[in-house]
Amino acid sequence: MGVSQAAADDLVDGFGRTIRYLRISVTDRCDLRCRYCMAEKMTFLPRDRLLALEEIAIIAERFMALGVRKIRLSGGEPLVRRDVIELTQRLGSHVGGALDELTMTTNGTRLAEHAEALVAAGMRRINVSMDSRDPDRFRFITRHGDVEQVLGGIAAAKHAGLSIKINMVALKGLNEDEIAPMLHWCVAEGHDLTLIETMPLGAIDEDRTDRFVPLTAVFEQLSAHFNLKRDLAGTGGPARYWRVGDSGTRLGLISPLTANFCDGCNRVRLTTEGRLYSCLGHDDQVDLKAALRQGGVPALDAAIRLGIAGKPARHDFRIGVGEAPAVARHMSVTGG
Repeated sequence: MGVSQAAADDLVDGFGRTIRYLRISVTDRCDLRCRYCMAEKMTFLPRDRLLALEEIAIIAERFMALGVRKIRLSGGEPLVRRDVIELTQRLGSHVGGALDELTMTTNGTRLAEHAEALVAAGMRRINVSMDSRDPDRFRFITRHGDVEQVLGGIAAAKHAGLSIKINMVALKGLNEDEIAPMLHWCVAEGHDLTLIETMPLGAIDEDRTDRFVPLTAVFEQLSAHFNLKRDLAGTGGPARYWRVGDSGTRLGLISPLTANFCDGCNRVRLTTEGRLYSCLGHDDQVDLKAALRQGGVPALDAAIRLGIAGKPARHDFRIGVGEAPAVARHMSVTGG
């Protein structure tokens, strides 16, 4: 049963929240090793455990049929998957019909190569993760990355017609002094900027407590230098937004630890091996791959509804000395 053959049927969880937003991790692999995200020597899933492209498309289209209106492709780094453009083309064909928007979160290393294809597939905006524009700091944070490669990708994406939002994780002792300059740069380039608190997901090689920066303090500092006006228009994600003066730039804050955003959560996540997580901060999941392979679309629809019904009221993120990660899996497994 395709998207056009089923009437949209709202997915509502046990707390009255309507699910409109699906984030899909197309791969857990990444060509960078950001210190707050991954261990230096990561072990990735065997490829035979991943969803096939056709399975991802079927699951996404069933979510559309059940009322989801926005899909974000993520990873790991989605553009390292060889068939991701093919997937983007298939899902993009639904934009303007069953789907309002198809977006992507990328580290930007392969954007120069793929930006025009993303636009041709129906994508109109992307998020690029970039925590520093300083070459040495960027290399340290990512362990080996080249920021000029990312900046070149951003320039290519802008030239191709993509709207760009920069995602920047605030890291104590690493990039605090770059936050205001990053916002100045975004205003000059016409990009949005979203600041993110580091999240306790998966074991890494460092103590996240050493790097945690509360965005409440960052916002106070930015307010002293920028004219920030609250913007209540959202994008379906967890950020709260402010307009930066008279520019077209918006500043977003994602504060899972200092400002809980769960009451308005409208999203769920599909992992690269087909597990549906209704909350980033919980381990409860439903195996959609098994449902699809064993029972086809009827079993898949039932599994989706089961996953939505079990969505918890809120996440359980905490950060502190000696605190274990909220969940054992890394962000790259669930998708950003």
